[in-house]
Amino acid sequence: MELRTLGIAAKWLFVLCLPTLLLTASLGWAVNSLWLYRYGFDKYNVGHTTGLAQSELEKAAGGLISYFNSDEEYISLTVIKYGEPFTLFNQREVTHLKDVKGLIWLDYRVLLGTLIYVLCYTGVSLLWRRKKYWRRLAWGVVGGGGITLVLMLALGLGTLFNFDQLFLQFHFISFANELWQLDPTKDYLIMLFPQGFWFDATVFCALVTAGLAIILGGVGGGYLLFTRKRTTC
Repeated sequence: MELRTLGIAAKWLFVLCLPTLLLTASLGWAVNSLWLYRYGFDKYNVGHTTGLAQSELEKAAGGLISYFNSDEEYISLTVIKYGEPFTLFNQREVTHLKDVKGLIWLDYRVLLGTLIYVLCYTGVSLLWRRKKYWRRLAWGVVGGGGITLVLMLALGLGTLFNFDQLFLQFHFISFANELWQLDPTKDYLIMLFPQGFWFDATVFCALVTAGLAIILGGVGGGYLLFTRKRTTC
């Protein structure tokens, strides 16, 4: 009885880990996607707003990505503006980026933890070599994918209809200070990444997460359908 209860708990933990895994993976992808940075720079005419050439914008994007994945506590990023070296971020922005980096590394740790559990549960289920455990795994994948799609639908609707409030609440919850309250007329961090960019990034993460959920759910559902047909035949 205890083993059965443990098995049920392990299955449901697997189901709940999948949405977390997919979302943290998409967030990590977005953080490290130079394409997404370029897209935002082009769409919101950031070169004109900041006075930086395209090559310097790419240098800034690459510097941010490198910083987020390094062990450096504070970022120091110098670009060329109007032919002269220019320190891109002031002390307030540098300190805020340290807080942002903490959130990114939290995302990495959650991603790693859920990935390890999902792989272990999958490996044990497959190595058991009993089809009922394979079908249980497939049902777990379908269930996790379904929960992910529901959550992404809710996120998508919230983003479309009330993104400003969601964005504000995210900052209140995520940061213990007010360093994120920057001036768009003089702080380059917000010039580089205006609020419209964050709307697009949120949509990007929701779509990537939903796409991964559909792929996994399709694989799991396909296996269930295939094995059911073979059983009935």
